[in-house]
Amino acid sequence: MGVQAQTSGAPVAEAGDSRTRIVRATALLLQRQGYEGTSIKRISAEAKVTQGSVYHFFPGGKEQLAVEALRYGAEEFTELLRAGLDSTEDPAEAVAACALRLADTLRVSGWTDGCPVAATALETIGASPDLQHASDQALRQWQDLLSAKLTAGGVPDDAARGLACTIISTLEGAELLCRVSADDQALRTAARHLTMLVRLHLA
Repeated sequence: MGVQAQTSGAPVAEAGDSRTRIVRATALLLQRQGYEGTSIKRISAEAKVTQGSVYHFFPGGKEQLAVEALRYGAEEFTELLRAGLDSTEDPAEAVAACALRLADTLRVSGWTDGCPVAATALETIGASPDLQHASDQALRQWQDLLSAKLTAGGVPDDAARGLACTIISTLEGAELLCRVSADDQALRTAARHLTMLVRLHLA
């Protein structure tokens, strides 16, 4: 977003730019080091704003900001899934494409940038209803996206939802293995086996 100095629109542009940087920086930090490992001080440094600016935009503090960042990160992950699903009409190949795109993203980032909600969700279960709700919404959104693709591709309605849940569970688990081992083999293996699983539901 451009900032035009010495104009009436400049403060609004600057404010919007700062808020976006704060949310983006928080989303990245959350997926890399979790909720407890992410401080307002670190967020302000990554976003190149003062700590006062962070509290100006998010008076509810770290928890309010984390909820917004989870939604931001979840939308980015939605786009990754959508790109894979839209890459082919074949639902089995489309699901495999999602796994392979996630593998590529992890490898390029040095095994740090994967699912934007997993680390924070596990840390805050039972401690933050707002964060737990945001995480649940994200996971349900991804399942809905997958379920719609599977149904459109010929998977019966009664099987598509359960299969979508299985796919997300597999991707989440395979991502963890990849990050721990610093190797994308788990996601590539998941891609092959998910392809076979989806084809069984198309038979």
